[in-house]
Amino acid sequence: MKSNLAYSAYSQNNVSIESSEKLIKMLYEGILKFASQAKRSIEANDIEKRVYWINRTTAIFSELINSLNYDSGDISHYLSGLYTQQIALLTECNITNNTAKLDEVINVTKILLQAWNEETVNEMVE
Repeated sequence: MKSNLAYSAYSQNNVSIESSEKLIKMLYEGILKFASQAKRSIEANDIEKRVYWINRTTAIFSELINSLNYDSGDISHYLSGLYTQQIALLTECNITNNTAKLDEVINVTKILLQAWNEETVNEMVE
């Protein structure tokens, strides 16, 4: 059920997914969007929306974990640990209303998205 949440967040917009690389970029962008919404909800003291947005963000990380190919090397194991850590930060944020935890998730995701974009550009150049 949770893995369907992450995908449906974008498929509802009738986005045509051309590749798995595009889907991963979209999931990272979804994390950034939903985590930012959760942060705004905390600042507005809106508990219901905070829980909603954190759950959406967590669902995307869960989908990313489920999509990892552990036969492709150590990077999958590293990413699994990194994604699991982000879920732990989101859970902690949900309990404590600590926006610093969300900032950490946002910063890590921005780095992942930037690295993914650079890798895609490098593949196109080669």
